[in-house]
Amino acid sequence: MEQRRLGAHDIEVPVVGLGTWRRLEDAARAGEHIGVITAALDAGVRFFDSSPMYGRAEELLADALGDRRPDVVVADKIWTDSAEEGRRQLQRALAYFGGRVEVMQIHNLVAWRDHLRTLEEAREAGRIDLIGATHWSAAAFEELETVLKTGQVQTVQIPYNPFEREVEARILPLAQDLGLGVIVMRPFGEGELLNADPGDEAIGFLQPFGVRSWAQVLLKWVLSDPRCHVAIPATSRPGRVRENVAAGSPPWFGPEERETVARLAALRRKR
Repeated sequence: MEQRRLGAHDIEVPVVGLGTWRRLEDAARAGEHIGVITAALDAGVRFFDSSPMYGRAEELLADALGDRRPDVVVADKIWTDSAEEGRRQLQRALAYFGGRVEVMQIHNLVAWRDHLRTLEEAREAGRIDLIGATHWSAAAFEELETVLKTGQVQTVQIPYNPFEREVEARILPLAQDLGLGVIVMRPFGEGELLNADPGDEAIGFLQPFGVRSWAQVLLKWVLSDPRCHVAIPATSRPGRVRENVAAGSPPWFGPEERETVARLAALRRKR
């Protein structure tokens, strides 16, 4: 799998990571969360994203990583409108992940001014490496730009897929200009894009790029934009983790292939 630096920073990660929104709890209910994380680690995944918003996901992730925790980059979040609770969430994350979190993000920009102060203090103390900001909605991108322009964050997490391309207008160019690490959530559009699968025949022309499934096509579509450093699809199935990882190696799509994939997805969406 290709490795990319998180923007201008020293942390380097394989381009396919793992998100934990909903799916890790789903796996835990089936007694398989350790199996999912182990499959990811064995396949070369080294970047894991979580949040206190995701129920027990932080705890489950920490449990499943076990003694392999030093081998990975953990991206966690603060998600609360209370500065005091934000400090508690940070302390809980540090406790889960061995006293250090590589990327600590302000989830959906909630109370971001308060949390920036908390995270800057933690960074100065060496408890976190990078500060990030996230948002899932294009309606919040103007505020997200404001946060990025403070110069106080080093990563940004955004939705990007053939159905959600708003970040191409301003967020991705700004992130590139500022040297920010870019983490891509929702590469499958929360499942909507997987339902737009045009079939094996329609994507057969992409086989020289090493893709054999629509999910792999969608991941390669995201990662073929070099401004994107790691994508974090979530899954509760070990087999799907391995399938996703297979999309993380070159060759990458060019502009023509990317636009063809976007057209195929749009055609299926209209049906």
